[in-house]
This record gives sequence, structure tokens and C-alpha cells, in this order.
Amino acid sequence: MSRYEQWDIVSSVGLTALVVAAGRSVDTHRPDALISDPYAERFVEAAAPPTPLPTRPVPPRDGSEGELWQMMSGYMGVRTRFFDEFFAAAGRAGVRQAVILAAGLDARAQRLAWAAGTTLYEIDQPAVLAFKDDVLDGAGGQARCDRRVVAVDLRDDWPGALDAAGFDRAAPTAWLAEGLLPYLPAAAQDALLAAVDERSAPGSRIAIEDFTNLGDQLGDPGFRRVAQDIGVDMASLIHTDDRTDPGDALAARGWDVRAHRATDVAAGWGREFDPLTQRLNGRSSFLVAQRDGQRGRPWD
Repeated sequence: MSRYEQWDIVSSVGLTALVVAAGRSVDTHRPDALISDPYAERFVEAAAPPTPLPTRPVPPRDGSEGELWQMMSGYMGVRTRFFDEFFAAAGRAGVRQAVILAAGLDARAQRLAWAAGTTLYEIDQPAVLAFKDDVLDGAGGQARCDRRVVAVDLRDDWPGALDAAGFDRAAPTAWLAEGLLPYLPAAAQDALLAAVDERSAPGSRIAIEDFTNLGDQLGDPGFRRVAQDIGVDMASLIHTDDRTDPGDALAARGWDVRAHRATDVAAGWGREFDPLTQRLNGRSSFLVAQRDGQRGRPWD
């Protein structure tokens, strides 16, 4: 049993995963929804957090709760849709192996129309995956691909666990690191990208959520109010140490990298972020990189 397994869905990192699920649920029920996630609301209901998390659009009242859930749904919908389309493009290009690093309460195995023959590996702590599977089983959530859970903490030997689950190093792979890197110190981020690089055959691709201003976010009054509203000390979870930009790290290893500013992606779908989201996530980017420049580039 991992020494990190003290995981609770309604506190610390577990609560952040639940908040993300709530944001996806809110977006699902917006009139201008960018995604459809029928399982997100079920996760929130099953967890029953001490501070209720709205799963439907909430009209602004005093400026706090309304801002919070407008932010969560607006940004979460954009990033989820972007990474959904990343996997769809990988499938069209013939990639039949995918890995979600720190899968959390992501339900893409059940939501997306995967190309026939796709194997999807979900890596996360055992308790995370157990909670998710319990909820999905109760909701009748059937995977639409060969879903393989890899129950291991990313601070342990996850590459070994991934290989043991049947990962094929010779096959092109679509990797996703969504909402992950801020929870890793710089050395752990470097190690993770190195491990991905070592296991990526020609034609592999990776998508990464890249936060560039986390230090500013932690000091922002709106961010502090959001953290207080959901009951989590984000400053104790997020690392703001100096680190190599993940796009630069991949480019140095020979990957072809493109960065997509979140605000530009949102505008392409007719969505404008509210002021709080613009202040906190306006400089965030979605990185997409491909090894060896094969056909069907993921940013086309």
C-alpha cells in the first residue's frame, strides 16, 4: 500500500477533484454548454461534501458564489472540450493507445466515442479510482474503450505500474496531463516528462494544461475567496517553485510543440471568460506536442 494513500474525496486534493467535477457538471447544464458529462453530477452527489457544491448554473447573489461557479464552469468547459478534441484527433490519426496522468474523476472512457481498438490507461491513487468506479458502476457507466486502471500514486513507480498493465512502448500514445503539473514540485515535473518521453514511440502526442502565473493567483483576493468558499488550502497543495516550462522541456527533447492560450480557445467557441476567470486563468495555455511530426498533427 502506498504511503500516500491517505486520500479523502471531501478534503485536500480529493476536494479539488470534486470541485472540477462540479464545474464540468455546471457547464453540462449551461445553455451554451461546450461539453456533456452526465457522470460529473453523480460524483458530487455521492461524495456529499460538507460545503455543498452546485452542479447546475447558479445565479449570482452576493458576488461570491456566482463568481465561483461561473469561473469553474466557464473555464472547465473550455479545457475539457479542448482535451476531448485532442483525443478525438489522436484517434483519427490512428493512435490507439492513450494515458491520462492523474485521471481523477475524469470520465472520458465512458463519455467519448473512442476509435475502435483503443486502450486507455487511467493513472491515479487507488482510493481515487475505487471511488470513481463505485460511482460509475452505480450509474451504469460503461467504458467505450479498453479501459485499464493503473492504481498508483505518481510519486511512486507509476511507469513500472503502467508497463505491468500492458502498456506498449512500441505503439504511438496520446498522453494527457490536465490540471496536474501545479501539484508536482519542479523535480517531479521533470521526472514525469522524462518518463513520458522515454515511453513515446514516433507519432506519440501529449496535451498539457500549462499554468504560467500560479504565484500571482495565490495572492489574488478573488482566488483566496474561492479557496475559502470551497474549504481547501490551495497554497498548501500547489507548488510555485521555479521550473522549466513544460513546452520548452519537450521541445528540448525533440517534440514539436504548440501553445494555445485558453482565452483564444474560448473565443473560438464563442465564449468570453468572466472577469475573475480572466484574471486567474487568462494566461493559462493548453500545450499540444507531437513526436517526429507525423501526419494528422493534433493542433490542426
